[in-house]
Amino acid sequence: MIRISGRTVTPENIFNQYSLNRIQRDIVTTMASSNSRYDYTSLDQLKFELDLRMSIINASRKLNSSGLAFRVFTKSFCNRDFWTRTNEGGFLLKNNVKPSEAIEDIFRNGRKYGTECATAMVIIYYKAVLDIYPVELFNSMFTNIQLMNWHYLNRNLGLNNYSNPPDYFPGDCRYFKNPDVNPLRAYLQGENAIDLGDGTYYAHGMGITTGNEIIRILNRNRKTGARRSAYLMDTATRPNFKHLHSRYHSFTRS
Repeated sequence: MIRISGRTVTPENIFNQYSLNRIQRDIVTTMASSNSRYDYTSLDQLKFELDLRMSIINASRKLNSSGLAFRVFTKSFCNRDFWTRTNEGGFLLKNNVKPSEAIEDIFRNGRKYGTECATAMVIIYYKAVLDIYPVELFNSMFTNIQLMNWHYLNRNLGLNNYSNPPDYFPGDCRYFKNPDVNPLRAYLQGENAIDLGDGTYYAHGMGITTGNEIIRILNRNRKTGARRSAYLMDTATRPNFKHLHSRYHSFTRS
């Protein structure tokens, strides 16, 4: 069920207001038919979420074609014109660099970077917001960026991991767990992946592929005698869409 300012709306109400693509229409249909309630203060707030979810999907596809390499943290590398590599293997924004330019450089010069899958997901979120926000707003909100898996996250992203959410949507970050991973390949204990809304996922190091293929790759990297298959967990990581909309709305209306 979708409620706008306390009133239930139908998919047709939304489709008549906005020109949405297939993936966005599917999201609206799933929300409207759900037993759970999706509350928004305005149609504009819902539209922002739909647009940001598409931006996450588009940023995933861009990162896949950027040349960004897969590397564990001990072997990570970055463009030192924009970032300082930390002792942990993460990337810290340099003081004299605009956040927007540093994020864009990863997508323009991906071959100058190498990191693991969770950090790639965070890079996607920053790029997705950057592609929607005015650059001045992005740079004011996302200062001192540090890229290091799920650590050191800027609170304005509002990233949260939800266990057993009632519904899953394109743009969600899902996790494939490999419980019997080969200890010599511990980096394959699981795989973060963005749901692209067409039956495929973007998983850094594996590319754009199906969930079954991700499971097959993880299963090839289990310890000897393993009996448990890799599987898709009942979790989803999402940014705080409403907070991001609030900051966007305040900035563009000022």
